[in-house]
Amino acid sequence: MNPIITHIGTACCLIEIDGFKILTDPVLDDAGKYYHHGFGAISKKTTNPHIELANLKDVDLILLSHPQHKDNFDVKGRAFAKTVPLVLSTKRIEKELKNGKGLLPWEEYVLDLPGQKQLKITATPAQHHPNWLPTFISGKVIGFIIELSTSPDALYITGDTIYFPEIEAIASKFKTIKYALIHVGSAEVRYLSGWGQYTMAAAGFVKTVKAIEPQIAIPIHNDGWSHFRENDAGILKALRLEKHDFQAKITFLEKGVPTPLNGLLKA
Repeated sequence: MNPIITHIGTACCLIEIDGFKILTDPVLDDAGKYYHHGFGAISKKTTNPHIELANLKDVDLILLSHPQHKDNFDVKGRAFAKTVPLVLSTKRIEKELKNGKGLLPWEEYVLDLPGQKQLKITATPAQHHPNWLPTFISGKVIGFIIELSTSPDALYITGDTIYFPEIEAIASKFKTIKYALIHVGSAEVRYLSGWGQYTMAAAGFVKTVKAIEPQIAIPIHNDGWSHFRENDAGILKALRLEKHDFQAKITFLEKGVPTPLNGLLKA
């Protein structure tokens, strides 16, 4: 497997695997508007998507970690999702989109590709809230493991989550994770829940990389919204302080630029 990834912004990435196009968490609105995410949580979109919508063509599949928050699924993202053959997400998506298919954690979905290949998607657990808040506050979320039948390697997308014990269970179950897209940003709504984190801060990113041991780890979901408290600089600072000994190549993708991941290992 040699995924080509274009980071469009936030957790929205175009992933191309053997010509098959996957879009993750589509946020395609322009900057400037405020959005309500539920339970009084409001934030502003601060950056434009790093792609022209007209150039986003022939997408075969959307992997959506959850449909209830606008920083993962905004107005134009939702409209675009209706034009794609299939959207895999939590069970909630089946009530919202005719082309939606809901998965529970650890559930698999297999797609047939040309050349007698198969692409297997496995939903993974995620916890999108501080430990002291109940799940319904943020709602259910999943991540994804992507496996190609002709390759020994896997790609892991965490979805919106903090670091929690199930990430170690994912690492134990999938020992061939070569690539990881890790949702960070330390999302917080301080006027509602103080310093409680809804996605990983840098410390959680480091723990996740140590647990799953990918060859390439890519932080995403830390740009474009006012409720994100930690950007790329926060990750870099944590890595310097940690003096990490893991072997993963930490890569910040240039937005809007298609990047073959295997080429990064040779850089």
